[in-house]
Amino acid sequence: MASGIRAEVKIDDPDGCVVTTVAGSTDGSVTSVSKSANPDAPERVTEEFMLESETDVDSVDTDVDLSSIFSYGSSDVYRFTRALDRECPCGWIERHDSPVVDVRARGSALYLTFHAADMSALQAIIGDLKTHCSNLDVQRLLQTQQGRTEQHLVYVDRNTLTTRQLEVLETAHRMGYFEHPKRANAGEVAAALDITSTTFTEHLAAAQTKLLDAILAYDE
Repeated sequence: MASGIRAEVKIDDPDGCVVTTVAGSTDGSVTSVSKSANPDAPERVTEEFMLESETDVDSVDTDVDLSSIFSYGSSDVYRFTRALDRECPCGWIERHDSPVVDVRARGSALYLTFHAADMSALQAIIGDLKTHCSNLDVQRLLQTQQGRTEQHLVYVDRNTLTTRQLEVLETAHRMGYFEHPKRANAGEVAAALDITSTTFTEHLAAAQTKLLDAILAYDE
């Protein structure tokens, strides 16, 4: 039974992305992004995308040449050629041997969907994306379980916690503060951290709020 993870991420105004440059500049939306390689020019890649917008693409400043290929009512298909090794979000994912299966854009926001073989592979991809994109948001994670039911996973970024907040959580957990019945009370955990009980509860509340914000955001 496959146990891979389907991930959907959002990146606001990513560097090196022609799709979001066009969608953002025209206040439009992009779907049906596809690409192909030419065996006679293996160092180049041709991409196409469908843009729905009322703004003329001729006014958009990009570093590639866009060609209008086809029209579907209010939408138009555009084509451009780029270097295979161009730095862009899709490339950062695909170098982990995880093809991007869906690419969309609304304004300057890019939405990507891909599959990771396991949690370790997912963490490597997300870590690589965060290195290049400070405004990355993991929108949804799904994992197939026994019987082919889908389990909703939550990606929690530990970097949102301060060093002190993480230390407070780890110490409280290790000492059994969260167990029922408790193996340690707030005063005992605070003493182990050499802080006051008030400071302990303040750090703990801030850390729990950040974790709950990350978890509950998936139900919005």
